[in-house]
Amino acid sequence: MKTLSLELGKTLPFLEANAIENLYPQAQAANEALEAGTCAGNDFLGWLHLPSSITEEHLNDILATAQVLRENCDTIVVAGIGGSYLGARAVIEALGNSFEWLANDGKNPVILFAGNNIGEDYLYELCEYLKGRRFGVINISKSGTTTETALAFRLLKKQCEEQRGLDVARKVIVAVTDAKKGAARVTADKEGYKSFIIPDNVGGRFSVLTPVGLLPIACAGFDIKAMIQGAVDMEKATNTDVPVANNLAATYAAARNALYAAGKKIEILANFQPKLHSMNEWWKQLYGESEGKNGKGIFPAAVDLTTDLHSMGQWIQDGERTIFETVISVENPRHTVLFPHDEENLDGLNFLEGRRVDEVNRMAELGTQLAHVDGGVPCMRIVLPELNEYYLGQLIYFFERGCGISGLVLGVNPFDQPGVEAYKKNMFALLGKPGYEADTEAIKARL
Repeated sequence: MKTLSLELGKTLPFLEANAIENLYPQAQAANEALEAGTCAGNDFLGWLHLPSSITEEHLNDILATAQVLRENCDTIVVAGIGGSYLGARAVIEALGNSFEWLANDGKNPVILFAGNNIGEDYLYELCEYLKGRRFGVINISKSGTTTETALAFRLLKKQCEEQRGLDVARKVIVAVTDAKKGAARVTADKEGYKSFIIPDNVGGRFSVLTPVGLLPIACAGFDIKAMIQGAVDMEKATNTDVPVANNLAATYAAARNALYAAGKKIEILANFQPKLHSMNEWWKQLYGESEGKNGKGIFPAAVDLTTDLHSMGQWIQDGERTIFETVISVENPRHTVLFPHDEENLDGLNFLEGRRVDEVNRMAELGTQLAHVDGGVPCMRIVLPELNEYYLGQLIYFFERGCGISGLVLGVNPFDQPGVEAYKKNMFALLGKPGYEADTEAIKARL
């Protein structure tokens, strides 16, 4: 099998000579610190050798549970937020039919997502949609008390029990949670739900290759064994025994930090394949939550191209030159669509007659890169041979390892997230949650 590739040619003109190579020693040291477990956040390195440590027995257990859900459900709702749903959604949308939920053929259940917002209309419309449907729930939460997910799960559990009966509900509700503690674990044990464990040493944004991501992906009908094999191969290709110059993850980390040092504070992840929209969203959390701390960090942004060339294109082309671009390029789409002939040719596009739509897209990609480089935007390119489980497994692990190395080179702990709790404290105080009385009074005084 091929491997994904990383192209840096369109970044080099924007950097001083050897700027990336000068960071190779730091990237190597960071990679070695990951391997040795001597880095900051070393309690959360369970993802590092996760692909190669997954057993056949474990995968078969996930597949067997997925089959139970597939046989008993026409719809499966994944309840989770952040890393508890973004990775699964990224893979499912990348591999699935873009209109599956509209025109389901019955071969695979519709996969929906909840627990990632507090939108009352969203939850109402979801519950209305589920009426009369044979639905199940995958509840993903280490604690079981994350507000967005707990709120959604309470609604979904009640509706599933009322709609399908208690015995069936207990069969089609699955918990992915902590091994021993937390509200979700207590509920799973009490109700007798099938459950899977989120490892203590794997943070949410690094959890897509655990049951957090693998179970929903398997429920959607995709080959999780091929995805794990892709991740295993990338794990080997990015290990410390691979020189940095040949190590994709270490090179990516070095290039990002070289650009950051040169004043490029924003990385825009761009794709020319709309199926990768949610992969962008997963990547944004991975890098934003890992690097944005201590007053440092590249801001992760994302665009879908060519769509966003008609909205964000002007800013990227001519705005403040604090950005660089990383393009995910897919070499071979799965389907072929040829451009048709039109007698009147009012749009002037008959010169494209008989050519593949992907050829037009590819020329748009090349033209955009050249335009952005001419406009002062450094551009890296990650090339996937095609969109399938194997290469997505490679891509996920590549980004994870690159993130760990990059954060350590930057000088932060890539595996904590101290800033995400601030809003919760204020929200609970404003809602009058017991135990927050002093905070409530303080916030009322501010307001």
